[in-house]
Amino acid sequence: MDKYVEISILLQIYGKLLTKKQLNVLDNYYNDNLSLSEIAENNNISRQGVRDLLKKGEDKLFEYEEKLEIMKKMKKNEQTIKTILAQLNKIGDNSSDKKVEKILNDIQKELRVLV
Repeated sequence: MDKYVEISILLQIYGKLLTKKQLNVLDNYYNDNLSLSEIAENNNISRQGVRDLLKKGEDKLFEYEEKLEIMKKMKKNEQTIKTILAQLNKIGDNSSDKKVEKILNDIQKELRVLV
């Protein structure tokens, strides 16, 4: 997975556990695509200060994920849901019962919301 995408997801999961300054800098860098200079100017700190906040924030996010594994569990759940959807499609393709098809379609709609 691309580092930018991974950190963006980790920010969504664990961002509120960071300091406000770390969260702001990481959000600006990874989600708003601002440069170090732009972030430094917006926050009245040096580029090195931004760099330090980025590094410390990234380290914290990876530390939280290592301990809590929420993103890992989310990915596993997503894969499980995709497998279930594929199995439901097979059942639906082989069924001629309209009631069963309706129930399967309702279940599939609910599961797709989770993916």
